[in-house]
Amino acid sequence: MIRPLLCAALLLLPFTVANVRAQPARQPGEPYELVRALQAVQDGIANGDTAAHGSHIALIRQIGERFLAADPTVWSNPQNSQAVVIYLLSGGAPQIVRKLPRDKMNVDERLFNGALAYVEGRQEEARELLKEVKPRTLSSGLGGQVALVQGALFARTEASLAIERLDDARLLLPGTLVEEAALRREILLVGQAEDFDKFEFLTLAYLRHYRNSIYAGDFWQRFSTGLTQSSLALDERRFARIAAMLEKIDGASRLKLYLVIARTAMVRGQLAVTRLAGERALTLSADASADRERAHFFRGASRALTDEYDGGLAELKALDRSKLPERDVPLLNATLQLALDVRKPFPGGSAAAADKPPATPARLDLASSTVTLARAQKQLGELELLTRDRRP
Repeated sequence: MIRPLLCAALLLLPFTVANVRAQPARQPGEPYELVRALQAVQDGIANGDTAAHGSHIALIRQIGERFLAADPTVWSNPQNSQAVVIYLLSGGAPQIVRKLPRDKMNVDERLFNGALAYVEGRQEEARELLKEVKPRTLSSGLGGQVALVQGALFARTEASLAIERLDDARLLLPGTLVEEAALRREILLVGQAEDFDKFEFLTLAYLRHYRNSIYAGDFWQRFSTGLTQSSLALDERRFARIAAMLEKIDGASRLKLYLVIARTAMVRGQLAVTRLAGERALTLSADASADRERAHFFRGASRALTDEYDGGLAELKALDRSKLPERDVPLLNATLQLALDVRKPFPGGSAAAADKPPATPARLDLASSTVTLARAQKQLGELELLTRDRRP
């Protein structure tokens, strides 16, 4: 059943889908009613309603016209004045709001001016005006919108405050486009903060409620950035949980992410994760493709530098170098050299002695191999600093 507010919103439009004038019906009259109708349409967008997405711009324009035509006395009602702020923060035109009678507005001046500053691109002024506003002291409709804006304003300068405000937005307006937008913005900040449990929670919350959103693509882009530009995916113990989240996205995007994870893990010395991600990438890549060669590269490197030396080295030597990205070729060369160094005879020893298995000591001394692997990790990291000017 279509919600009453959505019906009211559609009545604001001059024509139906069939381009036939709608039958006369009661239209919302008070400004706060108009804005509620707008929010209902925007909530449809969060649920994947493409018709709502196509109509809401026209609806915003028509609400602005109704605002301009309203009797100035309506703005003495705090609900209507607050609706102007919500309208602004919901995509309303600031040039419309500037024509309204400011002396009649019954709303906190910081909110009014801060909202105007934000939508007009005066970010520093908006931060100054809105920083001390506590969203939970406002009505849920207004507080949720303000909290979402605060999350955007402080994302780069005060990430912890931004996360707190985005939490407020989600709590104040659950099931709405505001919550959907808060989840999209917060996922990246939480990833940068290396908070894996919350990263997973936000991802699952988005999937549960908004996987069909018109803006789902933006969520997954932020998810990918948060995952690959942090250490979240580099812990072997949580790899299964990462894989479970990645199962929710399309195969091509999943393959790309596994390759990025494998490469990042490799240059940071997390070879167990390199192998896990490389093997996942192999199952998703097409035969003889460049992606498959890269997957073999990462898996082969992880094998050669850990417990499957011969198989890993053979996998590396079998690679078709012409299919690797230019930035991976120096990394492959360095990996091959490091793998060969692991088996290089000690200085002064004969080849025969090198082939002869050593006597089993009373206690196995891993000091030399540990040093070699540490050197490998260090050199891979240094090489990455020289070759990471482009991302895969």
